[in-house]
Amino acid sequence: MLYNTSPDTLFTPQSTNIDPRGFGKVAIVTGCSSGIGLAVTQLLLAHQFQVCGLDVADFDYHLLREADHGRFHFHKGDLSCPGICEEGVRICVAAFGPRVDVLVNVAGVMDNFSSADGVTDEVWEKVMAVNLTVPMRMMRAVIPFMKEKRDGSIINVASTAGKSGAVAGIAYTASKHGLIGATKNVAWRFRNEGVRCNAVLPGAIDSSIGKRIAQRGPGNSTPTNWDSEAFAEIAPVFALQAKPSEGAPMITPLEVAKTIAFLISDDARTINGVSLPVDKAWGVV
Repeated sequence: MLYNTSPDTLFTPQSTNIDPRGFGKVAIVTGCSSGIGLAVTQLLLAHQFQVCGLDVADFDYHLLREADHGRFHFHKGDLSCPGICEEGVRICVAAFGPRVDVLVNVAGVMDNFSSADGVTDEVWEKVMAVNLTVPMRMMRAVIPFMKEKRDGSIINVASTAGKSGAVAGIAYTASKHGLIGATKNVAWRFRNEGVRCNAVLPGAIDSSIGKRIAQRGPGNSTPTNWDSEAFAEIAPVFALQAKPSEGAPMITPLEVAKTIAFLISDDARTINGVSLPVDKAWGVV
């Protein structure tokens, strides 16, 4: 394998000369410091992409091979603040030249499971800003580069909550439904200009968001703003999704990253506007 199963473990790719999937190409990954974003960053570097990573949290360079440091540029910033998405793209262009071949919108935040009768403006606005407004701004900033080359691939990391109303609070649910809608709109609008836009919908996953949800289970402490009553209605559905299944692989950040790597490759060049579940068939329920 090119990488370890855990994105938090240093990996050593097999020796290769030129990987046509990523050699000479530039990718931007938001939320690159942990979870799915980190796994995507590691995997794209393994495929010889030049990667510009954006995150509000610090990045641990020890999780990359030294040989990859020259093809990775990290910029720390709060993408939900005005102008920071555009700044991130400008920094990428300054580092790697005037091209953006791939954008992977991973950065996201969970809500507190509040329903319509209890959600606060603060929670609603924060979740919508990070989960929907930031991806829109990032797409707006990179599409001109992709149109100029008549080639580019955008991946938006949504969620099973983008298709269901029973796995999260109203803010997170609405933000992910909106992200799927934005994905479809971009795919259709720029389909004749070489730009593809797809979404992946991870199910229960071993990520920072997944761990925070799991920590709110029975017997664990809950924060003061956690809507326990609303979560109680969703908990059985979440438990069904998160239940381990014999013979089926765990949904890890790496599994999602590998799906993303396929969608941005030429192998998927006719796939555009899809919302692809990565959930071990939970979405069919």
